[in-house]
Amino acid sequence: MLNLFYTALMFYTRIPVPKNIDHSEDMLNRATVFFPLIGWIVGAVALGTYWVGSILFPPELAILLSMVATIWTTGAFHEDGFADVCDGFGGGWTQTQILTIMKDSRLGTYGMVGLGLLLAVKFFALKAIFTTEPFDWPVVLKVLAAHSLSRLWAVTVIAGLPYAREDATSKVKPVAKGITGGQLLLTALFGLLPLLALASYTGIWLYLLFLLPLGLVRWWLIRFFRRWIGGYTGDCLGATQQLSEVVLYLSFVSFVWISI
Repeated sequence: MLNLFYTALMFYTRIPVPKNIDHSEDMLNRATVFFPLIGWIVGAVALGTYWVGSILFPPELAILLSMVATIWTTGAFHEDGFADVCDGFGGGWTQTQILTIMKDSRLGTYGMVGLGLLLAVKFFALKAIFTTEPFDWPVVLKVLAAHSLSRLWAVTVIAGLPYAREDATSKVKPVAKGITGGQLLLTALFGLLPLLALASYTGIWLYLLFLLPLGLVRWWLIRFFRRWIGGYTGDCLGATQQLSEVVLYLSFVSFVWISI
């Protein structure tokens, strides 16, 4: 299990791992179970960077630095997927066109505009989360929940759709073989634990209702991907992660805003 965790860490982040860790297709496939746990680590990087940054700089700059830190930690893995999905589905009209555009390493207008707007929404949502409440456990658990649950949602897309590409050139091909029920159960535990901890710590079990907008995001994305390309690609998983993360931030902000 430790080797699987290191494999997930190696595949989904830039964080160094022991040199003897295997990166075979089988190991990468089984390591998918730790994807939400990687979200804990990325979320911790964001929180740590914000905490240090808030001591030295204004809150807005600290938030921006925390976003930079998470993007560096993941190598913009998911942001790249979101931008490619914007380009592919924005510029393509057939399955072949969409898949070809998404595979192109160049960033197009749809990708640039989509990614810019996504990061802007994320910044202002994080600003509301960090500045309307004291930097305490509820804020920490909200950020951890957004990172872990968004990655769980990406894994559920693997469970709900077939892989769309027939070639073996995609970087996500090793994790495209599906996920077993037992693996999904363990993945769900890692993904849901921060949100459950938040509800328990605050006594506000209404936080669990935020799974509903996330469920709507998943339903719409799966329907959309199936209609246009007949399945998912690695870029689709990245887009799912980014959209789910932002939707959960917006849910937290909306809840606090309404309660004021």
